[in-house]
Amino acid sequence: MTDIIIVFEVHQPFRLRRDFFWEHKFFRKTEPGRLFDYYFDKAADKEIFNRISKKCYLPANSIILRTIDEFGRGGKPFKVSFSISGVFVEQSELFNRDVLDSFRQLAQTGKVEFLEQTYFHSLAGIYTDRTEFAEQIRLHKELMHSTLGLEPKVFENTELLYNNAVAKFVEKLGYSGIYTEGTERILDSRSPNLVYKAKGCDRLRILLRNYKLTDDIGFRFSARSWSEWPLTADKFASWLAATPGDSITIFPDYETFGEHYWPESGIHQFLEHLPGEILRHDNLETSTPSDVLFKHSPVGEIDVPEPGVTISWADMQRDTSGWLGNSMQWACYNLVLGLEPIVKESDDSELLKMWRYFQVSDHLYYMYAAGGGPGTVHTYFSPHQTPVDAFVTFHTALLDFEAKVRQHNRAANEPFRFHTASGDQYYTGVSAWSLRGLAKAISNVTSESVEYHNSRRDFERWARFSLMDAALALQFAKIAASGMVGNELRRALLKVVESGVPKSAEGRKA
Repeated sequence: MTDIIIVFEVHQPFRLRRDFFWEHKFFRKTEPGRLFDYYFDKAADKEIFNRISKKCYLPANSIILRTIDEFGRGGKPFKVSFSISGVFVEQSELFNRDVLDSFRQLAQTGKVEFLEQTYFHSLAGIYTDRTEFAEQIRLHKELMHSTLGLEPKVFENTELLYNNAVAKFVEKLGYSGIYTEGTERILDSRSPNLVYKAKGCDRLRILLRNYKLTDDIGFRFSARSWSEWPLTADKFASWLAATPGDSITIFPDYETFGEHYWPESGIHQFLEHLPGEILRHDNLETSTPSDVLFKHSPVGEIDVPEPGVTISWADMQRDTSGWLGNSMQWACYNLVLGLEPIVKESDDSELLKMWRYFQVSDHLYYMYAAGGGPGTVHTYFSPHQTPVDAFVTFHTALLDFEAKVRQHNRAANEPFRFHTASGDQYYTGVSAWSLRGLAKAISNVTSESVEYHNSRRDFERWARFSLMDAALALQFAKIAASGMVGNELRRALLKVVESGVPKSAEGRKA
């Protein structure tokens, strides 16, 4: 018996305002609570979301719900799975609550599994510091519990981005399985239709997307030049029945069913008839990822070393080049990463949320410039005229945002790094880019570290040459000359630092 796992990827980004640069709407003052409308095009997002809801989400969910009910009365139930981003749920709540209610109905059937992913559908899983990755997973986990009453057990990283380090981190968070692409590059002539062990992990199991069968639906359904056109449900089910393996995962974008292929193409009829055609084969049944992980033991190991080998489901290369393949993408990616410590020192919920919206992978995806078939796909999804337009808009928004964050935080040119003695080997791992960050650090590092830097007049130099604040530097100089130590020194430094935090920022604080 072969398990057929059908997983639908469900995601919609918040799109940047296309006129942000071209109509010179950047570097303007904004009131607290207004940044979202300043950067993002809510009207366009609403129009797109409601169009896709009408053509895809609502009718497709209705078809699946009816099918689950129909086969629930027989011996072979119909099961499906979804991976839904947090920003998709936010758009459902903003623009069409009926969509979210329909997903709740699906969750209540007990025949639908929802996967975990990053809340913001970001590339945080491949950041060197995975603190943000863990935080976005936590936010998504809480969202799935509060919205659907579920606790996902299987993880899908954004766009199936995967390497050994990602797997090890996900295992530490307690997940039983993880999805990635069944590309030949990691299989070495083995089948994608089996369960594997993640290298370096004890418990985590890998499920692989069968991209050839998935793409038969996602990219070839309406291709009249394809030798197998037209693709019918009975034909596709017969291919599944003839494919060897313990489990076969079909993992398309959900928008395939009504948006990428409009209802007039027959895609809804295909979706409606596919379950019955699958279940009429004696050797096939539909299952969830957790079902398969419980039933089947791993037959081998998947090894994807982190440096230069990370895989994904994107394009022909199936690597990170869909988001990090050119200098425009890298420039924006590094700018987003560089903002993390400054944003997080701000203690401002609005700034943190905007920074995370900038992490949505689609912004980088729109800058793909390699052309060819993959370029056509990237262009189809992009709201911008060209990859360069996407870069200009995103990069300008990021620079504008950085200016606002630095102004809010009184950020320095270079961070203050806390040591316990001279030399890099004595670095504590604590640093501060702003006065807020410096206050937190002074409150938490050891007295030894505070006394060490005070004795060297490091606080004074940082204020004078990195923060460019001569008056604050003078106050630090007086403390350095006072001979204070211990908690007395700590309190004196904190008083000076806190006096320099901009009072105008208090209205923004979370």
